[in-house]
Amino acid sequence: MSVSIRRVYEERPPDEPGTRILVDRVWPRGIRKESDRFDEWVRDVAPSDELRHWFGHDPAKWDEFQRRYRAEIAAHPDALQPLLAAARKGALTLVYGAKDEEHNQAVVLRDVLNERLT
Repeated sequence: MSVSIRRVYEERPPDEPGTRILVDRVWPRGIRKESDRFDEWVRDVAPSDELRHWFGHDPAKWDEFQRRYRAEIAAHPDALQPLLAAARKGALTLVYGAKDEEHNQAVVLRDVLNERLT
């Protein structure tokens, strides 16, 4: 069971194993609806609009964002089920649209999933 993350704007490697799931609340700009960059969109696992707007991808708010997002996940554990099921079947790539590759919801979500899968 392996969970990784990748920006939606990166080409999908032809040899990448497993399932790719978009974990953004909103559809990524410039990506066609019939895109093959991911297999499924699970928007309910993304941070709430309120949290997303508050964070604004500000690295200074990163620690507090992680805490708040983990609290949202804990309050809605059923939202994780499609991701956990995919990860249990094989490799899972969480796809996200943020420019910042270190401070985004997919980083937190990957860590939460890895904690639950061990």
